[in-house]
Parts: sequence; C-alpha cells; structure tokens
Amino acid sequence: MSRIGKLPITISKGVKIKFDDSILTVQGPMGELSRRIMPNVKLDFSENEITVGCNGDDMSARAAHGLTRTLINNMVVGVTTGFQKKLEINGVGYRAELKDKTLVLSLGFSHQILFEIPEGISIDVNKMTELLVKGFDKELVGQTAAKIRSFRPPEPYKGKGIKYADETIVRKAGKTGKK
Repeated sequence: MSRIGKLPITISKGVKIKFDDSILTVQGPMGELSRRIMPNVKLDFSENEITVGCNGDDMSARAAHGLTRTLINNMVVGVTTGFQKKLEINGVGYRAELKDKTLVLSLGFSHQILFEIPEGISIDVNKMTELLVKGFDKELVGQTAAKIRSFRPPEPYKGKGIKYADETIVRKAGKTGKK
C-alpha cells in the first residue's frame, strides 16, 4: 500500500465536493476543478475528509493509488489557497510588462514576445524582472511558468535568461577559465 495514498485528505470549510460517474468536482472560494478518477481507485467520503483506496492488488491499481490521492489533495488546496511560482529575469535589457491579458517580454531578441495569459492564471510583474504566476490549478500554474521560462532558459556562462526563483544555475568557466 502506498505511504502517500493511505493519508486522508482534509476538506476545508467552504469546499464542496461532488462525485458523479467517476468525475470528481471540487468547488471552493478560488474556483472549481474537475478530474476523472481512474476506475481502479475507490474513494471513501466522510464529513470532512476523503480516503483513497485500491480496487484490487494489481500493479496499475497500486500505481494509481498515491497519484490519485495527490491529485485530489492538489485540487482541494488549489480551490482554497491557490498556488504560485516565482520567476526571475536576469540579463541587461531583459524585462517584462503586463498589457491587459498579455505578457510582453523583452529578452534580447529582435522582437518582443507576446504571451497570452491563460484563463484561470494571473501574473504579477514586480520590478520588471520578477514574475509571480498565480492560480488555483497546480498543473496550469506549473505549465504556464514552464512556458514563460522556455522563451529564454538560463544559459550556463553568464546566467542570462528566465529562471525559477528557487533554481540554481550551475555556471561554467568559459574559454578564459582554462590555463
């Protein structure tokens, strides 16, 4: 049995959960999320917690056990508090600004990059070199942050580019470092 899968999921006040036809819908103050639950996983509901169990002992049921518990927990946490990823922009002349629902990035190319912000995501631009991607869907927040980072990933020689705030860039010496 999965160590993560057997932990109960605590449901906060203000969160409504509906389970119909293998589709779990979680609604809270930040928004609403839905996900199809795999058939080899069973859910037990009580007043303020959900317990995830296995339907069978085959490998696919055991593999889905912990995954399903984590996905449901991310849904509950997302609709109550939300998720955020912080990005930093390093480089001379590199900056970001917000125009309506479009993020405008100047990253040293001959043109500006226009990124349409997806529905359910908000981006705060602090000091033109710090971005804060926020939302209630953890997968969408991570995917949006990864897409923004992919426009100019950090390079190992000078460290220029877009990186996550908690990411460390392993620097290389370059040509002058060799003797």
